[in-house]
Amino acid sequence: MKVSHIEHLGIAVQSIDESLPYFEEVLGLKCYNVEVVEDQKVKTAFLKCGEVKLELLEPTSPDSTIQKWLDKGNHGVHHVAFAVEDGVANALAECDAKGIKLIDKAPRKGAESLNIAFLHPKSTVGILTELCEH
Repeated sequence: MKVSHIEHLGIAVQSIDESLPYFEEVLGLKCYNVEVVEDQKVKTAFLKCGEVKLELLEPTSPDSTIQKWLDKGNHGVHHVAFAVEDGVANALAECDAKGIKLIDKAPRKGAESLNIAFLHPKSTVGILTELCEH
């Protein structure tokens, strides 16, 4: 797998509307995209900090993965997303061959029309890892 850069950091928040003032008014970042990803039951808001994007993740349903994560008392950085140059499907096959536990067996559509897949934190030193390609 060839990783080119950090695509984004996913940050779980209970409310994008309540969280944006910190990022925009205190840190001086600007939100450039808000969208709902229905199949993931999440609303996203993207901001850029230099070359790295921050993705705020707001649950849109009580059974959203993000809501369940927040309900466990977690908050803040939810996942790290890496852009892969050789395609998500190839990266998944390589990870599987190396014994990495896959959450997604095949790429799926994510926010900003990216092809994405997640690797399980039990086999990635505790970090929920997202692989992305445009």
